[in-house]
Amino acid sequence: MKASVIGATGYAGVELLRLLEGHPEAEIAAITSESSTGEAIANMYPHLAGRIEKNLTSMKDIEAIAEASDVIFIALPHGHAMKIGKQLRGSKTKIIDLGGDYRFKDYRVFEQWYKVKHEDPEAQAVYGLVELYREQVKGAQLVANPGCYTTCSILAMVPLLKAGLIETKGIVIDAKSGTSGAGRSLKVGSLYCSVNESFKAYGVASHRHTPEIEQIYSEFAGEDVVIQFTPHLLPIDRGILATCYAQLKEGVTDKMIDEAYKAMYANEFFIRYRGQGVCPELKNVRASNYVDLGWQTDKRTGRIIVMNCIDNLVKGAAGQAVQNMNVMFGLDETTGLRALPIVP
Repeated sequence: MKASVIGATGYAGVELLRLLEGHPEAEIAAITSESSTGEAIANMYPHLAGRIEKNLTSMKDIEAIAEASDVIFIALPHGHAMKIGKQLRGSKTKIIDLGGDYRFKDYRVFEQWYKVKHEDPEAQAVYGLVELYREQVKGAQLVANPGCYTTCSILAMVPLLKAGLIETKGIVIDAKSGTSGAGRSLKVGSLYCSVNESFKAYGVASHRHTPEIEQIYSEFAGEDVVIQFTPHLLPIDRGILATCYAQLKEGVTDKMIDEAYKAMYANEFFIRYRGQGVCPELKNVRASNYVDLGWQTDKRTGRIIVMNCIDNLVKGAAGQAVQNMNVMFGLDETTGLRALPIVP
């Protein structure tokens, strides 16, 4: 498969290059950057030296790039992919968007939260969380790669919502991410002196991943679900830990909870269900496509606390995109993604 990466110099784009270079069935075709056109990617990212010796091109002739590609990954901020998707409508090339443009069933939700007019509202995109939508991804031409916070939070609670074990009101998600989640562009809040030896919440009651989580929760619960979601910035490079709280319904036992998780995830390669009493750690998923999930119940309050962690650049972005590519092209979905985490 010939794969092109639009926006190859961002953190997710470079992570895609790393994974694609090691993929036995993929060949990197075009790599683009509008700000660094003509530069060698290995000069910008020396860790790629000797393995990916390609120059960055412009995406201006996107139709020519599509003609030379079996799949295009769009690793750009929101607002760009919908223009490309609309332009390539009817093309043989499959598209995987790592941004937020195609994640919502109702484009008006996107416009409300992202404050941008949607330019491709007629698109038929599949939400690319393979563990939940594998069959739909198989036949997809356009896949919306889920957000990083959303991947972690959705996988944490969906089994409980599907099984009807928790109340749909009052769900709280307290999530923390490494600074790479903010992207590569210069922001005062992401500078070393701003982040080092500090810890803060941001996007309180307004983060754009909130409606994305609610959309999937509502689907599996069979009713509208409104959540309280608060993200925090950790002084680390990568990783997401979501601690999720929900009220258990009357009569729900620990055994019922365990059975609900096993029913959905027992055969999922990338979800390492750790079970009751286990508190997953970010270091154990670093640079991998794995999801580590544990939980505990509080008999005093009647709540369940679910702890889930991923690497935001792999399962939360590039790794999930490659997993989607594998499914779209009929490959074993673990191809090129079986590497164990890096510890320490």
